[in-house]
Amino acid sequence: MSVRRLSPNQPASFAFKPATLKAAQGWMANFPPGKQQSAVVPVLWLVQKQDGWISEPAIRAVAELLGMPVIRVLEVATFYTMFMLEPVGTHALVQVCGTTPCQSRGAEGLMDVCKRRIGPQNHKSPDGKFYWQEVECLGACSNAPMAAINDYYYEDLTPESLEKLLDDFAAGKAPRPGSAIGRQGAAPEGGPTTLTDPKLYDGSLGRKIKIPNLPPKAKKETA
Repeated sequence: MSVRRLSPNQPASFAFKPATLKAAQGWMANFPPGKQQSAVVPVLWLVQKQDGWISEPAIRAVAELLGMPVIRVLEVATFYTMFMLEPVGTHALVQVCGTTPCQSRGAEGLMDVCKRRIGPQNHKSPDGKFYWQEVECLGACSNAPMAAINDYYYEDLTPESLEKLLDDFAAGKAPRPGSAIGRQGAAPEGGPTTLTDPKLYDGSLGRKIKIPNLPPKAKKETA
């Protein structure tokens, strides 16, 4: 595991927005008195949704809110790669999967697009809109290659379809997540190959099945 450190460039302070604080208190209420520290992961996630990343002042604020030593919150924030430890793009955080299934299906081409459009990984683009990085398996192997952009998965990508996604995000749009080729879930490319008879799903087969009446004794026991 690589060493994850806080950004050398830190804001002077952090403050919970009212909506963030309310949501954090809601998570804390899910745990018995004295166990509020158990909410550290969702509270850190709320902080990241507010600011886009986890700063050192934010870690201190979370520690104070939950009654935890600062070092314990720091340990959580630096352990989980879901938490970004430096500012990311204002429009899109692009995480390209580089594990074997995606690699064998063209992930390098997606990374080439990111390098050309955004710049070196783990850095913001010159306009501040984008940030990209290569990540480990994201669990969508059957729809490789794919990338997580902000909160959603974009699958079955090609360099061309990724280019279009970046154009849309740059324009402030919210492209629909999922398969770029219209794949249904993780079904085979081109559509399902089994259980395709519509009668299996429209209820017509069920109407043809006659259930015999139970004898009186059996009815009484069933009731």
